Amino acid sequence: MNQATPTRTLFQSMAGWEVGLFYAISLVSVAVFLWGAYRLFARYQFNVRGLRRLHVGRMLRVVLTHSWIGRRSGVVGLAHAGVFYGFLVLFLGTSILTVDEHVAQPMGWSFWHDGFYRGYSLFLDLFGFAMLIGLAVLGVRRFRGGIRLDYTRVDGREESTARTRYSADDWVFLWSLMIIGATGFLLEALRIAIDRPSFEVWSPIGFSAGTAIQALGIQGVVADVLRHGAWWVHALAAFAFIAAIPWTKAMHMLTGPAGVAARDKDVSRRLPDEPESGYASLSDLTATHRLDLDACAKCGRCHEVCPARASGMPLSPRDLVLDLREAQSAGVSGALSPDLVAPEALWSCMQCNACVDVCPVGVEHVPIINALRRALVETGDVDPSLQSVFQMVQNTGNSFGHSARKRTRWIKELDIELPDARATPVDILWYLGDFASLDARNQLNSQALARLLHRAGVDVGVLYEGERTAGNDIRRAGEEGLFRSLVADNIATLGECDYSRILTSDPHTYNTLRNEYPRLGASWAPEQVVHHSVLLVDLLRAGRLTVTKPLGGRGTYHDPCTLGRLNGIFDQPRELIERLGVELVEMPRNRSNSFCCGAGGGRIWMADTAAPGSARPSDQRISEAGEIPGLEYFIVACPKDVVMYDDAIRTSGREDITLKEISQLTLDACDV
Repeated sequence: MNQATPTRTLFQSMAGWEVGLFYAISLVSVAVFLWGAYRLFARYQFNVRGLRRLHVGRMLRVVLTHSWIGRRSGVVGLAHAGVFYGFLVLFLGTSILTVDEHVAQPMGWSFWHDGFYRGYSLFLDLFGFAMLIGLAVLGVRRFRGGIRLDYTRVDGREESTARTRYSADDWVFLWSLMIIGATGFLLEALRIAIDRPSFEVWSPIGFSAGTAIQALGIQGVVADVLRHGAWWVHALAAFAFIAAIPWTKAMHMLTGPAGVAARDKDVSRRLPDEPESGYASLSDLTATHRLDLDACAKCGRCHEVCPARASGMPLSPRDLVLDLREAQSAGVSGALSPDLVAPEALWSCMQCNACVDVCPVGVEHVPIINALRRALVETGDVDPSLQSVFQMVQNTGNSFGHSARKRTRWIKELDIELPDARATPVDILWYLGDFASLDARNQLNSQALARLLHRAGVDVGVLYEGERTAGNDIRRAGEEGLFRSLVADNIATLGECDYSRILTSDPHTYNTLRNEYPRLGASWAPEQVVHHSVLLVDLLRAGRLTVTKPLGGRGTYHDPCTLGRLNGIFDQPRELIERLGVELVEMPRNRSNSFCCGAGGGRIWMADTAAPGSARPSDQRISEAGEIPGLEYFIVACPKDVVMYDDAIRTSGREDITLKEISQLTLDACDV
C-alpha cells in the first residue's frame, strides 16, 4: 500500500489537449449558464413595478436550515437536505480545488495536502454519499407517486405539450444528479484501486469501493483506462448539468432562493396594494409574481393541501402557476384568455392560504389569484350570486342586504345594555361583522359573548346601524374598489369614536381591521385589534370570569384559517377550552395545517361547484372529527364556521357531535 504524501494530481494521466478541451467545455458550460440566468432574471427586472426589497438574510436562513422544506414531511425534508448539502459541499470542494490549482500553486504554495487533504476527502465523501442517498429516497417516492406528484389536470382540460413532459423532466433532473454523484465515486474508486495509498482511507466510500474493484481483479492499466473514461463522463455530466440549470427544472436552484428572498412575510395577512384592475394580462404581473412562476419546483404541496382541489373543484394552485409559467416562457402577450386561466378555477379559491403557507420557495398563489379575480370583476365576469352580494353591500353596507337597523336587533333580547360607541366613550369597541350580527345562528353566540363581557365588567360598546361590513371577503373576492370604499367609510365612522381597543368575533373582520386598515389610513395600531377568544382567556386569567361548572367531555377545536394560519392565534383558544374543563383532542390536521371550512374568499356566497360525488370541505372536516372516539364538542371560533359546520353536521347525519362556538361554550361553563 502506497505511503506517499496525502494529496493527488488534478489531471492525472491526462494529455495536454485533453486539459485544454476540458477548460474549453467548462467555458462554454458557464457561458450557457450565465446567458440562461440573465435571460431568466431579465424579464423580472424589466417589470420593476412591485419588485420588492430582497431579504437576503432570511433567504440564507431558510435555505441553509431547510426549515420550510422539512415542515410536515420529515423524510422528504431530510432527503432533500442530503441532496442540497451534498451538492453544495461538492461544489465548494471543486471550487477549493480550483483555487489551489490556479491561485495558490502559481504563487508557489499549496494547501491541498496532508491534514487539509484528509479532512477535505472525508468531508466530500460523506456529503457526496448523503446526496446519493437523498436522490435514492426521492426517486423511490417519485416512483410510488401520490397526490403531490400526480400531474393530471383537475379541471379536465386537455394536457399541454409542456405538461406531458413534467414527469420526464423530473426524472432527468434526478438521474442527472445521480450520474454526477455515482461517476464521481466510481472515478475515485478506480483511482484508489490503482495503487491504494493508505491515506485514502479518509475517503471511506471511495476506499471501500476501490477495495471491492481490486477484489474483482480490476487494477493497473485496466483500472487506469476505466478511470480515464469515468473522468470524462463525470466532467461532461457536470458541465451539461451546470449549463442546463437556468433552462430546466433545475432553475428552481436559482429562482427558489430568489423567491424566498422576495417573499412578503405578511402576504397571508394583507393582500398587496396592487392596482384595483388586477392582472388582465401577463404583462400586468409584478416582477415578484413573475419570479414566483419560475420559482415553482412542482413539488405538489400546494396541490395536496388545497381544499378546492380536495373537493373536486377545478382549481389546483400548482396547475395555475404552471399554466402561467408556460405562457410566460412562450412569450404570450395580450389579455389572459379563459382557455389559459379559467374563471371557474379562480372562483373556486377559498383564499385560505394553505398553499402559500406550505410552499417551500415562497410562491404567493393567493395574491396572484386575487389579482386575477380583480380583473374578472373589472370585466363583469363574476359569479351571479357573488355579484348580487357586491350590490347588496354597496346598497346596505352588509352582505345580507338587510336594513342597517337589523344589525343589532338581537341586543334588544338581552337584559343588559350595550352603549352606542358613536355617542359614548368606551374602552372596547365591538366591531360585530355581518355574520355575527345578522345570521340567526350566530346571534345566539353574540348574545353569549355580550353576557360574558357584562359579567366581567368590560366597558364595551357597538356601532349599531353605523357599522358597515369591514370588507375582508369583499376584497378577497376581487372587488377592490368596493373594499376601498368600505374602508374609507369605516375609518371615518371609527374616527369619530372614543375607544382604546377594537374587539371582533369574526376572524375575517379581525384580519382586515388589524392588518389592512392601518396601511390604508386607519389611526389605530394593529395591536389594538383583538379577537374575542383572546379577550375571553385574558378575562379568565385575570379572574374577571370564573368557571363555576366545568363542562367535562371531549372536544376538538377547528383552527379557523384566518385566525390561525394567517394570524398565528393557536394557543389562546386551546387554553380557553381547557380552562372550561373540556378534554381537548386535536384534529388530525390542526394549527397551521388546519383544513378550510370552505367559506373564505367569498365562497360562502357562491353555490357549490364540487364535482359529483366529492365532499365539501366542511363535510370532510366533520367526517375527520367523527373519527375521534367519544367526541362530544366540535368547537369553533368563527361565525362562518358556525354556518358551514351547522349545515355539514345536519346533512352528514352526525347530530351526535355538538357544534359549539367558543363564546357559548364559555357561557355554559361560567354560569353567567
